[in-house]
Amino acid sequence: MGKSIKVQRKESLLKEVIPEALSQMNDGRIRGLSVVDVVCSRDGSDAKVYLEKSYLNENEQRQALKQLKQARGYIQNYCLKSTGWFKVPNLSFTFDDLLEQENKMEELFEKIKKEKGE
Repeated sequence: MGKSIKVQRKESLLKEVIPEALSQMNDGRIRGLSVVDVVCSRDGSDAKVYLEKSYLNENEQRQALKQLKQARGYIQNYCLKSTGWFKVPNLSFTFDDLLEQENKMEELFEKIKKEKGE
C-alpha cells in the first residue's frame, strides 16, 4: 500500500519549507545545502531529510550533519511557524547516496556495453 495523501502533502511542504529554513542560517555550509527529498514515517511523526552532497567531502559532511543536529530545533520551529501545523515531525538529516549509486551503475552499464561491442 502506498503513502497516504496526507503524508505525501506533508513531505511536499517540508521539501519547500526546510530549504527556506536552511537559507536563514548563519553558517554558509548549511545555507548552501540542497534538499533532495523528504520521507515521512507512515504516521508523519518522523521525517528523514535527504541532502545533496555534491561539493562536500566526508569530513565536511560529518561537520554539516553535526551542525544540522544542533540546529534541528530552529529548523523544526521554522517549519512549525511557516506551515501553521500544531506539531512538526522530528527531523533527521542524511546525505543522499542515490545519485552516486546511479553514476556507478551507469559506468558499469557503459563498461558492459563496450565489452560486448568489442
